[in-house]
Amino acid sequence: MYLVYSIFLGLAVLVSLPWLLAQRKHRAGLAERLGRFPERIKGNPGKPNIWIHAVSVGEVFAVTSLVEGLKQRLPASRVFVSTTTRTGQAVARQRFGARNVFYFPFDLPACVMPYLRHLRPALLVTAETEFWPNLLRLAKRAGAGVAVINGRISNRSLPGYSRWRRLLRPVLANVDLFLAQTAEDARRLAVIGAAPEKIQVTGNLKFDVAPPADLAIVHDLRNAFARGGAASVLVCGSTVYSPARKHPEEELLLQAFLQVLKHDSSAVLVIAPRKPERFNRVARAVEAMGLPLWRRSLLTYHEAIAGGVVVLDTVGELAALYRLATVAFVGGSLVPAGGHNILEPAQAGVPILVGPHTANFRDIVRIFRQAEAVVVVPPNIDALAKAFIELLADEEKRTLLGDRAREVFESQAGATSRTADALERLLQASKRGREVEQLERTTP
Repeated sequence: MYLVYSIFLGLAVLVSLPWLLAQRKHRAGLAERLGRFPERIKGNPGKPNIWIHAVSVGEVFAVTSLVEGLKQRLPASRVFVSTTTRTGQAVARQRFGARNVFYFPFDLPACVMPYLRHLRPALLVTAETEFWPNLLRLAKRAGAGVAVINGRISNRSLPGYSRWRRLLRPVLANVDLFLAQTAEDARRLAVIGAAPEKIQVTGNLKFDVAPPADLAIVHDLRNAFARGGAASVLVCGSTVYSPARKHPEEELLLQAFLQVLKHDSSAVLVIAPRKPERFNRVARAVEAMGLPLWRRSLLTYHEAIAGGVVVLDTVGELAALYRLATVAFVGGSLVPAGGHNILEPAQAGVPILVGPHTANFRDIVRIFRQAEAVVVVPPNIDALAKAFIELLADEEKRTLLGDRAREVFESQAGATSRTADALERLLQASKRGREVEQLERTTP
């Protein structure tokens, strides 16, 4: 099975190489993904190294507190973090230092083995649903303890995993510990082939994300809005383009904002596209609609902003900017993209709107809906505009929604501590296992 998988994956990588080299976002880190171990990464010989894989920005944020916790608990260890996306890499290097961060290699033995040889991890940790067959098998064979943390199985992925359960079961057998977000995720992990005795429910790490730093841009924009006389600020984060619908969410939001301006001509829309490659396209869409445009990357300290749109064309600042929101909207939810994380605006205590497509965050949204701490709006311009206008006009309702959101966020804390406890136990158990194995090899 592994041979067939590796052959097909290897052919896929080979065929896609010209395209990867032609795309700037994929060209970054390509040598590392092909197995070239970066010289800036220095191992920790003789010490229990820990390798954590966090795919993109959201996972990097989620594991940040865990990384810090493991460093405090295990001062002799060194924690390395890999990411798949360029944006995730940038944020991870900022948080953990470039000498501890690298691009995740393609799941081929020739690409994975250089990292296992250099890092010699005592513990391999993957976030959510990163079930890479060769990595898990080779890490286990190298003597590492293997854990999946913050595990979740989405509605979209469950049928596919279930269909391939027979092949997936031996892959998952290489995992020593599954730490699921919810009881439902634990049940689904067992359904797709994980051994029930290896599964624990520890909660969602994203509820333990530390508040974002007090960035200078928050102060600058607050002053710019004050100079312009903008009393209402709509922060719309993680907006996407849906290939299935051939429709960008920004178009719906901009059309709705035009209606908002009829009620409040000084209102400001801050819009943050999910993918950096769409920054320019969204900026052009704003200009095409005749709306005043400010690009975050070009702002000067003396700006006066009102009655227009700020495009957040930078990475890593959205969480902090939710503090400026009168109302927040979280994207990926007006089109069938599965939604994005609503916890950042909840932590900021602002009222939250989402569309109906939130399958990727089903449990989080369910908790907030049960507490009446989020508003779900239909995916059309008039409904979206109405929801914005009603909330902007009702301060009492905004305060109530924002307070509920913050209370729900704070009530779900504790996953980081539970996850660190479980990983520390696994690390100790793996160490004892290696010592026993070494003793058996050396005993006549």
